[in-house]
Amino acid sequence: MALSLVALSLAAACGSSTDAAGGRSPGGAVLKLQDPGNSGPLAYAKREGILEKRLAAVGASVEWGGNYASFTATFDAVRSNSINLLQGAISPALGYLANGKDIKIFSVADSVTDPAAPQTDGLVVPPTSPIKGVKDLVGKQVAVNKGGKGEYLLLLALEQAGVPVDQVKRVYLNPDQAASAFATGKVDAWWAIVRAYPEVVAKGARVLVHGRDLPDRDLTIYAARTDLLQQHPDAVRVFLQVLQELTEQSKKEPEKFQNVFLSQGPTAVSGPRLEVEIAKTRSATIPRAITQADYKYISDVAAVFRKYGVLSVDVNPADVAFDLQKS
Repeated sequence: MALSLVALSLAAACGSSTDAAGGRSPGGAVLKLQDPGNSGPLAYAKREGILEKRLAAVGASVEWGGNYASFTATFDAVRSNSINLLQGAISPALGYLANGKDIKIFSVADSVTDPAAPQTDGLVVPPTSPIKGVKDLVGKQVAVNKGGKGEYLLLLALEQAGVPVDQVKRVYLNPDQAASAFATGKVDAWWAIVRAYPEVVAKGARVLVHGRDLPDRDLTIYAARTDLLQQHPDAVRVFLQVLQELTEQSKKEPEKFQNVFLSQGPTAVSGPRLEVEIAKTRSATIPRAITQADYKYISDVAAVFRKYGVLSVDVNPADVAFDLQKS
């Protein structure tokens, strides 16, 4: 690990040159992040002002933006430069890059392999649905995020089950739209991901298959606008160092990273849901700078999308990755 947690307090002393309104350093890089919500390393960093203090040491600052349900939901914000650094997965990053070349992947986190770790996604159907397995999806409608994790995993599941992809209708909806369509019976199934998955399961949805049941090659990633990476790689390196340190701390003290801002209300969790979130935090993998060895993951995900027409052109991993270690 590049810096220890002890360095958080030492670096704070270097932040006194920034103004009092959010730690901005005039003329430096501005990392524009989506709102991190009520849990996780970035929520903790926001509450404690850690990024503001650490970025000040390299003449940079941070702005916290809006709340988005998924990587694909941030696309317009990224294109307008309202958000210039975000978390997601290889699959939606490739979906984005099919229509624009202004972001690159700079960090990946290895897949969670602990069988005891809570699931984080699933193909769900209503509890009373006659659908018992993936093969029963023929002629049905399945909600997925277009060019994203849900679509990628559905394609893998259909392929594994021997179901021709064109016999299942993919309905492209963002997570909020999909949740509504699923609840009202407008779609037969839904590949729920991220925050939507535990919510729909808590409401009684039945899971047909999880991503871990498939030959999933997707990875959690962090991506940033290319101009930010090229002009201010030092600021992005600081961001990654802080994220690594806080992820490591959260694995050891997961309780501290739940209900960071609110212990009551719609974003707070308690009871069994809280226990699941604590277990997920404890089993998380620590993000690292992407290397050429990771290009195979990009190629494998792109190959699935290319095979089924989600991508219209081949992808060169070197074109979509940014090596912070060489910049």
